Order: sequence, then C-alpha cells, then structure tokens
Amino acid sequence: MTPKHWEQQGSKRKASPDSQNEYEDEFRLTNLEILSEEDNQAASSDDRWIDELPDINSSFGDEKTDDEQSQIDSVEGASEDENENGSDQENTIFPSIKTVVSDITGQFKQVLPEIEPEYDSDSSIEDDPNCVGNIPLHWYDDLPHIGYNIDGKQILRAARGDELDRFLATVDDPLTWTSAFDKNAQMDKSLTAEELDIIRRLHENENPDANYDPYQPTVEWFTGKGKEEIMPLSGAPEPKRRWVPSSWEKQKVLRIVRAIRQGRILPSKPKTTTKFEFYSIWSEPASSVAAPLPAPKLKLPTHSESYNPPEEYLPTKQERKEWAKMDPEDREQDYLPQKYSSLRLVPAYDQFTKERFNRQLDLYLAPRVHRVKLNIDPNSLIPKLPSPSSLKPFPTYMALKVNQSIHHIRCISISPDGCWAISGDEDGFISLWEVNIGREIKQWKFGGKIGALDWCPRVDVSFFVVCIEGILFFIIPPNLPNSIFSSTYALLAPAASSPAPPTSSPVQWESTSPDSWSPNKPILTVKLPSSSGVPNQIAWHRRGDYLATVAREGTQSGVWIHQVTRRHSQAPFRKLKGTVQLVLFHPLKPHLFVATQQYVRLYNLSEQKLVKTFMPGIRWISSMDVHPSGDHLIVGGYDRKLCWFDLELSEKPYKILRYHTKAIRSLHFHPTYPLFASSSDDGSIQVFHSRVYSDLMTDPLIVPLKILRGHEIRDGLGVLQVRWNSRQPWLLSAGADGTISVWCS
Repeated sequence: MTPKHWEQQGSKRKASPDSQNEYEDEFRLTNLEILSEEDNQAASSDDRWIDELPDINSSFGDEKTDDEQSQIDSVEGASEDENENGSDQENTIFPSIKTVVSDITGQFKQVLPEIEPEYDSDSSIEDDPNCVGNIPLHWYDDLPHIGYNIDGKQILRAARGDELDRFLATVDDPLTWTSAFDKNAQMDKSLTAEELDIIRRLHENENPDANYDPYQPTVEWFTGKGKEEIMPLSGAPEPKRRWVPSSWEKQKVLRIVRAIRQGRILPSKPKTTTKFEFYSIWSEPASSVAAPLPAPKLKLPTHSESYNPPEEYLPTKQERKEWAKMDPEDREQDYLPQKYSSLRLVPAYDQFTKERFNRQLDLYLAPRVHRVKLNIDPNSLIPKLPSPSSLKPFPTYMALKVNQSIHHIRCISISPDGCWAISGDEDGFISLWEVNIGREIKQWKFGGKIGALDWCPRVDVSFFVVCIEGILFFIIPPNLPNSIFSSTYALLAPAASSPAPPTSSPVQWESTSPDSWSPNKPILTVKLPSSSGVPNQIAWHRRGDYLATVAREGTQSGVWIHQVTRRHSQAPFRKLKGTVQLVLFHPLKPHLFVATQQYVRLYNLSEQKLVKTFMPGIRWISSMDVHPSGDHLIVGGYDRKLCWFDLELSEKPYKILRYHTKAIRSLHFHPTYPLFASSSDDGSIQVFHSRVYSDLMTDPLIVPLKILRGHEIRDGLGVLQVRWNSRQPWLLSAGADGTISVWCS
C-alpha cells in the first residue's frame, strides 16, 4: 500500500465525515474477524507476494513489437474493466494496483501508483530530527553537530541567540515563556498545562502531585493483631553467608592455575630481533634530519700527471735531487712527472696501494655532521655602554703634582672638608699640605716607618691618626678654628678621666698633659701589644668614635677595635682561619667585613655571629672598599682581578674586571659621586662609573671611563694608594716615585 493511496483516502475521509464513520465501523469489524489457520497462511503468503515488488523498468517508453503492443492493450482494457467493477474499493484503505507487462521479461507485473504529496505533507522545510538515541549529550559538547538523521548524516547544532534575542522573542510571542529547551531535540518545546502546574507548585514549595492529600488518615502498618512483621523495613547490608560462590568459575580457575604450573600457558615474551642491521653511510636520512655532507672527491689530474707531459712540467736533475732530499710531508707533489713515448711503455704505478688506502681513510674520517654556524657579528655581542662624555664629571687630567720624598709614599688621606691632605713615606715623615695649591703647611718626623694614617670622618672635630711600630698617634693639625680646636682637644684630652672598662685590655692609652703639649707632638698615644706587629691599615666607623687597626704580620690578635670616647680597645676575634689582610665597617649596619688572603667574611658585631662568606676567587686579596649604600663591595687582588659583589645577590662575584696588567694596590669609592678608582703597579689609575639603582631588579651600571697615567714605576711598584675628595670629583694618588698627584675634571 503506497503513501499516495493513504493520502487520497485520508483526503476523501476529511471531505466526507459520513464516509469516515462508515470506514471506522468497517475497520472495527475487520479487526474483530477471526481467521482460520489456512486463512492466516494465505494472508501471510499474500503479504510476502506484495512485499516482493518488481524493479522499475528503466527502458519504459521504448519501441515495441505489434504482438507486445496488442498484449498491452488487452491488459489495459482488462485493468480498466477491473477499475470500473471495483469502484467500491475506493472506500478501502488499500491503494489500487495496476497490472502491466514487463518490458524485460515479457511477464505480467503489478505496479503501485506514484505518490502525489500535498502541501501539508511536505517536510522539506522541517528540521531533521535528532536520531542520536539515548546517550549522554555532553559527548557532543566539543563537536559542531548534535546527532545524525535517518540517512546517517550529521545534524549541525542550531544557532541559539543571546539574551537580547530571547527578550525580542518574548515581545513577538507572549507564549514564549511557557516553552523549555529540549536537549535531546535541541529545540524549544511548549509546556503543557499539567507541566506548568507542576512548575508552579515546585516554585511555591508545594507537592508536585495535585491529588496529594497531606491530611489523610494515618495507616497503622505494624500495629494490631496479625500485622506484626508483615512488611519489615531494614537498612542492614546483605550478610555474607547468603553469597554462594560459583563452582563453575572455581573449576575454570583451577584449570588455568594447573596449566600455568605445568608450563602449558606461558607469558608473552618481548620480541627480540637478532638480525644484524646495516646502515648506509651516504644514503639520504629522514627529512627531519639535516642533509649530510657529500663524500670528498678526488682531485682532477693535471698536465704533470700525463704519461707524455709538456717539457715545462718535466723537472731538472737539480730539482729531482732537491725533491728526493725533502721529507714526504713537505713535498708539494707525491710524484715526479715522467715522459714516455707511448702508453704501453708506462709501468705499473707503485703508489697505487698507498693512495687507495689514503682514499679509504678520507672517506672514513670525513665529517658527516652538518655543522650550522651562526653568522653573528662579534661587535653585536658587546653590550652597548653609554658614552663617557654623558657620564661627566670625572677626573681626566693631572692638575697638580707634588714631589714630597725620594722614597715610596705608601699612604695618603684627605680631610672631611676636602681642603687638606696628609701623606706619609717610609722615612717616617708626615706632611700636611693644601689640596688646591699643593703648598706644604707642616711636617712631622717620627722615628719609625709609617704603616698607615687616616683622617677622622667627623666634621665637628679635626684630627688624624698615624700608625708607627705598634703605636697609634693622635695629632691635631694647626690653623683650626677655635670652636673645632676646643672640641677636638676636649675629645682627645678630657679634663676628667673616663671610667675604667669592666674588662682589662693590654692596650695602653696615654694622654699628653696640657703643659707639655705642642702642635709638633701627638696629643694622644695608644700602645698596642708587642705581639701585634706594625699596623698596616686604619678603618674608621662613619660616626668617628670607633676605629679598627690591622697588623698583617702580627699574631691572631693583630685586629683591634678602639673606642675614642671611652679609651678602650678590644680584640674581636680570638681565633680566625687565615691571616687578616683588611677590615671595613659597614656604613649603615653593625657589621664588619674581614678579608683574609682568599675570603671575605661578614660578621654581625651586635649578635656576634658570622653572616656570610664571600668567595672572590682571588689568590691574595690586597684591597677592599664598600659602597656608601652598603649593598655592594669591591675587592682587588695581587693577581690583577677586581671583583664586584652584590651583598644581597650571591656569595660569588657579580662581575669580574681585568683592566690592570699588574697587581692592584688600592680601591676607593667616591662618597657622593657614582665613581670608583683602582690603582696598580703598572703605574695607571682606572676610573669607573658605578651607578647603583634603588630598584633591586636593575643591575648596577659599571662603565670604564678613563685611564690616568703620570706616575713612574720604581722598584716594581706603581701607584700605591688613591683617595677621592669628598666634595669634588677629584682624585689624589700616591706613587712609589715619591710624588702625589691631584687629578681634576
């Protein structure tokens, strides 16, 4: 039965309600009719015959013979009679079937009428239904489709609008709020009145069942006679005794265990290939690997290798003798050109085996790795530093040179106001001179070798300390203002003696009486123990009350810290690893830097413990200085290295500078300008720009600015000490040639 006939029948029934009622009565009667077994078999056979329809003849409409045409006409006439006689079959649900003659087999066949769809039955504009089935829809979350249609094609996901589109939809259709999105069908479906009522009840916290009565009478299930234990309720788990093991599974497991023990079941072994693999050296590798280099080629033969070379290629007797005397590796050619009248007279080549062997070595030892070289300009790798002209001011020339002594001048110091300077030589002479004009104001003579001298950093007083043969002399310079002189005198020679310290010290403090004191004599004398040695360094604390002295040639007690106000001295270390070379006070914290020959240790004086140990990698440390900010340290050594340390960064140097050709003798930071200088035995002074940023993420800027030359090298020594002027970007240097130079910007 075809859909066309169904639709025709449906349309007729729609047109005539009476015929529809008659059809319904007839259909009910046919459904109630009881068939016999033979009728059932005949009906099933008829159904199979109807299902097996013949194929449509593609050659319909071709030319036919007269006999075939007559048969077809007779069949059509018969079918027309049948249609006329069977007009009463229009009320049935089965469509009319035409009987025609097949063009291929020549037999009769029945053809169903074609479908004539109406407009209401057209489904071309409808969306394909989702035939995905009852599976989790989140499987399609990352896919562009949501299922498949009846033909197996993908159903693309429908585009859904945003909140604005939904709002506009409610304006156009006021019943939009009664619809809900169906995930399976991927579309909005209208809710029924029952579903809306359930939603309303749930929103109002009511029971979704409209027929539920919360006030119905209670049913006593477990009370009364005969109702005990009728419907017991228990949440206890199922007891294990109710579990019955499977005997069949037990036998199967036993058979498998028995087979494993007997060796009939073996575990899978890894596949091993014992086949020897050959690798082609010069074949093309995979595309991901760079192409190999081609094999080295032999040199092409020249005219000299011919059996009949030209005359100019033939060597003379003298050239043959020289070639024979030369070593084989020094010869330009491994052969001598020879001439033969014909090719058949050429003998066998005696170097053939050796050349073949060398050729094999060339192939075997030829590099087959494609080395990719970077074409980088070496100048681009050098960091771009700012121009020195943009970093001014810094000293560039020698403005003043003072010839003080014929011996080495080992120490120099500048007053805090930058106007006066003192220097000491190996003969025991100390000179006070003016920095601006280089005029010597006064000179002191001591009986021993000057080890070190330094000016007190305080501004309200003015005096300097000189170290000679284990004795410290405190000297007040002349021509001081009355206020500064009185403050200095009260500090060094107070009227009342200071109280004795709780612990005794072997260091003796002696003051000169006011009657016997004169500007030519020291006002205060500090005598160190005899085992301390000659102090080589004086390091002042920034407040000017404490100073430390270091005697490199002394014992472990060569480091002493002195307090001027209390007139007390103490040795901070009982035992140290290595010989102490230098000490420095931290400018902001109660820390002390102690440098031995190869290490720099940082001690906390208030807590009396070791904070950090720095490893500069220098064989012998010669000089050291700390930045005014207290976060950076520079260390110089006799092996020409200058190490810059960031105290918060690492224990190893941040940067190592090698600008001097000989040992470094002195280092000094400028108190106010971003400058530091280093002097060496090569007779030069290196001036650097050293800008330190407050941002911890920014590295310090270290730029070499100028090389100052003007001191002569005497006895293998050059510039022994450098000091900056605290008020100006001027530098003072003391050399082994007995001169003092002032370098200005």
